[in-house]
Amino acid sequence: MTALSACGALVERHDRDRYLSSLFAPEAEREQLFALYAFNHEVAKTAEVVSEPMLGQIRLQWWRESLEGIYAGSPRQHEVVQPLARTIEAKELPRDLFEAVIDARELDLDEAPPADLDALRVYAEGSSTSLFKLALGILGVGDAASREAAEHLGPAWAYLGLLRALPLHARQKRSYLPADLCADAGVELQDVFELRASPALRRVTGILLDAAGQHLQAARRPARDVPRRALPALLPARLADLYLKQLRKAGGDPFAPAAQAPAPGRVWRLAWGKWRGLY
Repeated sequence: MTALSACGALVERHDRDRYLSSLFAPEAEREQLFALYAFNHEVAKTAEVVSEPMLGQIRLQWWRESLEGIYAGSPRQHEVVQPLARTIEAKELPRDLFEAVIDARELDLDEAPPADLDALRVYAEGSSTSLFKLALGILGVGDAASREAAEHLGPAWAYLGLLRALPLHARQKRSYLPADLCADAGVELQDVFELRASPALRRVTGILLDAAGQHLQAARRPARDVPRRALPALLPARLADLYLKQLRKAGGDPFAPAAQAPAPGRVWRLAWGKWRGLY
C-alpha cells in the first residue's frame, strides 16, 4: 500500500474494523471505501461532539447541503467531501442511501430511547445497512444475493456495535435499548447510566444478542450466490461473530471487561475469510 490518504488515516484511527476489511479491496475501490467510511464517521460522531441537539442539527444540515453540492456538481472544499464526490461520480452511488445515513444520525440527538425493537431496526437500516449497500455499490456489486446479505448484516452489525458502545453511551446519558424491552424486564436506566449491570439488563441484552445472531445467520443464507468481489464489503460479518461470542461469554454484561476487550486475531480472521470466499 501507498501512504494513507486523509480519509484512510481517519478510518484507520476511528473505524478500525471497516478499515481492516477495506484492505482486502482492490486499490482503487479501497480508497473509495475509505471516503465512504470517513463520511460515515463524520456524520456518526455528531452527537458526541455537540453540546446541544440544535448544534447537532446544524452539523447534519451541513452534511445534507454537502451532499446536495456533490450531486449538483459543485462539491465543497473539504478533506472528506472532495474524495466522496469523486467516489459518488465514479460509481454513480444513489443519494437516498447517503441521506438515510444522515437521517438515522438525527435520532442520536433524541434523548428518548427507541420505542421497541422495530424502531431500533429502522435506525440500524439507516445507520448500518445503507453503508453496506453503498460499499457493495463501490465494489460494483448489485446482485440480489449480496443485497440480501447486506440487509441482514446491517442490523446484526448495528446491534452488536451499540451493545459494545453501551458504556460510552451510558456515560453520555443516552440509551439505545428498546424502551418496551426495558420496561418488561424492569431495567432502570439510571442504573445503566451509572454503569451498573443487573439481571434485568442482561435479559434485554440477551434479546438483542439473539436478534444479532439470527440476522448473521440470515445474512449467510445466500452466501453461495454472493460473488467474491463483494467480500470486502461483507467481511465485517467475520468480526461480528467474534463480538457476539465475546458478549455471550460475558453473560450479556456489556460492562464486563471480557465484553470490552479487543477481539484477537481480527486481521487473520478477515484474511482467512477472503481466501476462502467466506464472510
